[in-house]
Amino acid sequence: MSNLVRSAIRAVAEGGVGLMAACNRWRLPRTPSPFVVGVHAPMREELTLCDLTVTGLIPAGLDGRYLKMGANPVRPASRAHEWFLGDGMVHGLAISKGRAQWYRNRWIGSRVAAAALGRPAAPGPRRGRNDTVNTNVVNIGGHAFAVVEAGSFPVELSETLDAQRYNPFDGTLAGSFSGHPHRDPLTGETHAIAYDGSIWDSIRHVVISPAGRVVRDVAIPVEHGPCIHDCALTARFAIVLDLPLTFSMRALLAGYRLPFRWNPSHHARLGLLPRRGSASDIVWCDVEPCYVFHVANAFDDADGRVILDVIAYPTMFASADGGFDAPGQFERWTADLSTKRVDRRLIDSTPQEFPRIDERRFGQRHQYAYTVSVPPDGDPQLTGATQLYKHDLETGERRVHEFGAGHVPGEFVFVPTAVVAGEDEGWLMGLVIDTANETTDFTILDARTFENLPVATVRLPHRIPPGFHGNWFPAC
Repeated sequence: MSNLVRSAIRAVAEGGVGLMAACNRWRLPRTPSPFVVGVHAPMREELTLCDLTVTGLIPAGLDGRYLKMGANPVRPASRAHEWFLGDGMVHGLAISKGRAQWYRNRWIGSRVAAAALGRPAAPGPRRGRNDTVNTNVVNIGGHAFAVVEAGSFPVELSETLDAQRYNPFDGTLAGSFSGHPHRDPLTGETHAIAYDGSIWDSIRHVVISPAGRVVRDVAIPVEHGPCIHDCALTARFAIVLDLPLTFSMRALLAGYRLPFRWNPSHHARLGLLPRRGSASDIVWCDVEPCYVFHVANAFDDADGRVILDVIAYPTMFASADGGFDAPGQFERWTADLSTKRVDRRLIDSTPQEFPRIDERRFGQRHQYAYTVSVPPDGDPQLTGATQLYKHDLETGERRVHEFGAGHVPGEFVFVPTAVVAGEDEGWLMGLVIDTANETTDFTILDARTFENLPVATVRLPHRIPPGFHGNWFPAC
């Protein structure tokens, strides 16, 4: 059978599946999604605010931009809306010489969002029909890229966020990308494990050079179409999290827009791929069934084992209509290459998410990790999730920063005070929502005096939805 015939058959089949899914979507409940109301209610306009109010003193060494991404639907959300869906919006705050120079928020110029806003879509090549980008903003090759997993090419952003361009790394990216690429601070390379919602039998290890071009794209055979949100690195390996959250045709045909469900028949395993090896070189290590959205870090220990710190969930999207199950816990995994098994050890049972470290330690042994509290009952409005945690992974100590009732922190990013600073010698920065006043504080903490009051806050006179991920972009 020729490739042309195969393509035609596949197009007809996909069209039929899409039509059935669309019809069945109308049968789903019309109750509002919890991820477009309350604390998650989308912003409805793009703002440019200058010379913002600062409380305290912004450290003199901070010179650059904080950029964060999240889903922010332009139009009212339709049936079966999920937190991970919706038009992307990037938020930016520029800081220099102790001043908060500007805040800007801009929708990513996808075709759907641009049409709803009545303006031209962002230029650049598309990958398929869905060009939504809404998950993370990362520095690759000295440029800011908005990224998403399993779908669109990345979007390159200008300094002020106004100019945008879909850019598959100057034409070197052939397929989907990831919402969680990671830069190796020792080599300058950026690594990603990429999957594609329409390709169920393989994923890819993608490596981008320090210059911002894809230099490696290796296919890895898998089964069932696993949803792989994050990955990790060590000096020896790129780490693949092949866990039992997989593509579900039943969920897709039922009309759900996020067609991934818990799959007890899927073999849970951790893949250790030599960084210059092929798929046949992977060492697969069995792990008890669970799911991981986010990895704090990984490294090789002195005995040749691989250590991985993660937020692990017992199941994910196990019900027919999806949704979160039990909250995640902070764990340390030890992968033994000789037994090909993973030992899981609980670090902290408190519900938490969004682990971050000093990124200069990525792929190397680390001592500290920072996480954000989440409600024990899974309340999507994040009620009571008012704490930030600092974990000392050598002593086992956990320190707590309490923001106070009604103040909901998002992911916090560590920024060292200098290139040669110690591992916790730096600043933690992130957004904290004041739910009572519908405002947001960009908050800077001293990592060494973690429990103390912030060294500085920048008041934003509106609520920024919690969103997903962000990073600090130092000025050149």
